[in-house]
Amino acid sequence: MSLVTSSPETGLRRTVLPNGLTVLSEYVPRVRSVSFGAWVRAASIHEPPERMGVSHLLEHMVFKGTPSRTARDIALSLEVLGGSLDAYTAREHTSFQARVLDEHLEQAADVIGDLLFRPLLRPDDLRLERKVVLEEIGMVEDTPDDLVFELHAEAMWGGHPYGYSILGTRDTVSALGVRELRELHARAYHPAQVVVAAAGNVEHEQLLDVLERTGWTAVPAGDPEPLATPPIVAAGPTIRHVEREGAQTHIVFGSLTVPHSDPRRHAVVLVDAILGGGMSSRLFQRVREELGLAYSIYTFQNFHPHVGTHGVYVGTAPETAAQARAAIAEELQRLSEEGLTEEEIVMGKSQLRGQVTLSLESVTSRMYRAAGVALYDEPFRTLDEVLALIEAITPEEITAVCREFYAPSAQTIVSLGPEPIV
Repeated sequence: MSLVTSSPETGLRRTVLPNGLTVLSEYVPRVRSVSFGAWVRAASIHEPPERMGVSHLLEHMVFKGTPSRTARDIALSLEVLGGSLDAYTAREHTSFQARVLDEHLEQAADVIGDLLFRPLLRPDDLRLERKVVLEEIGMVEDTPDDLVFELHAEAMWGGHPYGYSILGTRDTVSALGVRELRELHARAYHPAQVVVAAAGNVEHEQLLDVLERTGWTAVPAGDPEPLATPPIVAAGPTIRHVEREGAQTHIVFGSLTVPHSDPRRHAVVLVDAILGGGMSSRLFQRVREELGLAYSIYTFQNFHPHVGTHGVYVGTAPETAAQARAAIAEELQRLSEEGLTEEEIVMGKSQLRGQVTLSLESVTSRMYRAAGVALYDEPFRTLDEVLALIEAITPEEITAVCREFYAPSAQTIVSLGPEPIV
């Protein structure tokens, strides 16, 4: 009754059910827990500007009740078992996930299936939950080291949805009604647009049986056509300052890099690790240890299906903001011209190998890895295969990545603080 594609040599099992639901799992021996998650292929990238934040608001609203559960029932459902239930909205998908003891997998699947497919979406609940989301927006507005990333995305992407706030704005959230929520739910919250992944002490056939018993297989497929995604258009490098009172100036550098499937992604992650990935990184040693200009400075990356970004964040006193920005620009210039030393490449590879290996000690990380096979249409790789890819990164590849993506002239720079950086 199902189309099954298995990868026994890797440990990943994959099934596409007749109603279009994609199910992936990885059995992890010698654990007593399971991470179970569902990813809906609908999020901020699919929103028109007047509906900015509708995906995130819907993520909140499904927790307000179903025909068989109140909001309190949902909150208690897994917590009383010692488990956890959570959700988030990203750029390309909305995720609902649970971590439970292996004996409670069926309860987790039942609760998440209820949330996804049978939310009530009542007007009275929306009036209350809209206030909650507006408070969440207020928290970001009052947290400058969060707000500066929103401002940076807006500057780098202009009118493209990658520059939108995932939370929406006060105006758009206030204008959203039950009709918009139900339209999005009807379009996207059905099996043809959902990926399920589980990892831990669970066999694949057991997972399929649980999904059948909890009603997932009986839900109609829905529209299989992917939601429309606008073409990638960035605004181009720019420098912007947003004036705001505070004890610090917050600065973000950033530029486009490679998409999730690009093999150069591993080189970008390695370069960012050496540039600002920890206490031994170039930026930490230069800006914090040598110059004493910041407490927090680090690099970050995001890899999407068709594009990626990388960047640098620093928080510093207003009177030292210009010096901190200049020091970061100098390190970026040196990186773009000289690349990494042989010693740094060896150290970066060692760091990445350790991070990847340690992350896979977590069943939740393994669940994410399994889901990524379907979400990014990429092959599943064993730990040894991933480590081999890291080891295969060449100095020439690193040099090319540094030249293409790290020059200061390629960066969008946004600062948030009491006065412009001179």
